[in-house]
Amino acid sequence: MSTDSLISFDNVTVSFWQNNMGIHSIKDLATQRKNPFTNKVILKNISFEVKRGECMGVLGRNGSGKSTLLRTIAGLIKPQEGKVTINGTFAPILAIGAGLELELTGYENMNLLLSLYGRPRKGKADVIKSIADFSELSEEALRMPAKRYSSGMLARLAFSISVANDADILIIDEVLAVGDQGFQQKCMKKIFDIKAEGKTILFVSHFPDDVQKICNKAILLDGGTLVHSGTAVEICEKYNQLF
Repeated sequence: MSTDSLISFDNVTVSFWQNNMGIHSIKDLATQRKNPFTNKVILKNISFEVKRGECMGVLGRNGSGKSTLLRTIAGLIKPQEGKVTINGTFAPILAIGAGLELELTGYENMNLLLSLYGRPRKGKADVIKSIADFSELSEEALRMPAKRYSSGMLARLAFSISVANDADILIIDEVLAVGDQGFQQKCMKKIFDIKAEGKTILFVSHFPDDVQKICNKAILLDGGTLVHSGTAVEICEKYNQLF
């Protein structure tokens, strides 16, 4: 792995145990003669590298392993085989509202996540104000529990908190598919600003046009394997050929 590499996957395999026989209790398990669990491989022998300042798109059909890949990078999933190396801090936006505590208010979620990101108390009030301004959520909305938010409001809050964290790597998983057109455009502009700062971006999307706008390279997953890697334009063409 080169010294300027921030993310490295070396023959990484991720699998889960899957219950295929309706086992719902210890009694069911004790009376079942056959092993009810099968090992389902989600990612198989994945290898790639992302260097500092690169923006890489991740494309693939539903169920190809894109979100599992990002969760493995974020450390939420441990691979069964291979090695994952991360050299830097990251701000993950892994799904609508991922990381948000729905019983807490918008402001309380800001405080919680900023603390988890390691943000010091000094200057936190200014950061919270910038998050609130970027999200465009009303004062009333930010003081109510997040469980009362729409999916668009959750996306606004999650994105605003993540980009406020001064991380080396920004991980985005299809969150831009939610929200009104104005906020999507605002998010795209913020992503371009982060890219201009020389930060590294991993971007998952079902929209090849967005991938080509943001990313200079991309990979294509199919059935849990990495089938193609190259420039964003090349991989978007390969993706379109799947349909």
